[in-house]
This record gives sequence, structure tokens and C-alpha cells, in this order.
Amino acid sequence: MAGSIETIKLLREKSGAGVMDCKQALDEAKGDTETALKILHKKGISAAAKKTSRAANEGLVESYVHHGGQIGAIVEINCETDFVARTPEFKALAHDIAMQVAAMAPVYIDHTDVPEDEDSLSDDSLLMHQTFIRDPSKAMQDLLSEAIGKLGENIVIRRFTRFSLGD
Repeated sequence: MAGSIETIKLLREKSGAGVMDCKQALDEAKGDTETALKILHKKGISAAAKKTSRAANEGLVESYVHHGGQIGAIVEINCETDFVARTPEFKALAHDIAMQVAAMAPVYIDHTDVPEDEDSLSDDSLLMHQTFIRDPSKAMQDLLSEAIGKLGENIVIRRFTRFSLGD
């Protein structure tokens, strides 16, 4: 039994999911941690989809200025409660998103923000479709879905602005 408890702890550390979710995923995966991680990832995405209808009126504004001070970004990230907004995980997410905006210069958050008269638009100009700069195996949408699953609240990137010296 001690081995399974250690496996659950390991899976919980890797995924940020709850103890019972980790146990159920391990049972479903017959003890294989990699398969259990995939199961939890799928559940996290479906949990995120269920939470998107909830109001996200709290949050924070995060800024990032790149070394040298020539590029910077400000983002507004919203969640459901101020309790979650003060957590280190939420603050780290906001910082990562601000850094992504500064580095990759997206134009819009996703397709819902694109004006109707805008015809030719690549996925690279949409923040949620970009590859995450810190982990190229993830898209920004995946990063947001994982955070929603870990923190248990709806999280919305409300707006952002990127500044570049001379632009």
C-alpha cells in the first residue's frame, strides 16, 4: 500500500490534481503513471470546459519588461476569487503569459477577438494558439486549461498590451 501512496503523491506533484483524482486515474491506468498523467490531462481539459461559463471578475494585472528595457508587456488575467488571484501558481501563470506576449507579439487573444474584416491572420498572431515559449510541447491554450484544472476556477485572459521601444 505504501508504494501506491507514494505513486499517488508523485502523480499529484506532477499534475496538481486532487488525491482522489490521482487515485482514480492510477486505477484506470492500472498503475502506469504516464497513462494516468494523460488521463488527468484529459480530465483537466474537460474540467476547464465546464468552468468557462462561470464569471471571472477577480484577478491581477502583471507586467514584464525584457532585459535591456526595450520590450515589455502588461496583461490582465481574471479568475473567480481573490483567494486564487493571490496564489503563487496564479501569479506565476500571469507572469508566464506576460512574458509570452512580450516575446511572441500576439495581436489577439483568440479567434473571438478578431474583427470580421480581418481576413488573413495566422495562428501565430493569436495568443491562445501560440506555442508556449517555456515548454514547446504545449500550446498556450493547454497552459491555461492546466491552470484551470489545478486551481479549480475559471481563468480568463482579459486583455494585453505589448510595448516595443520605437513602435
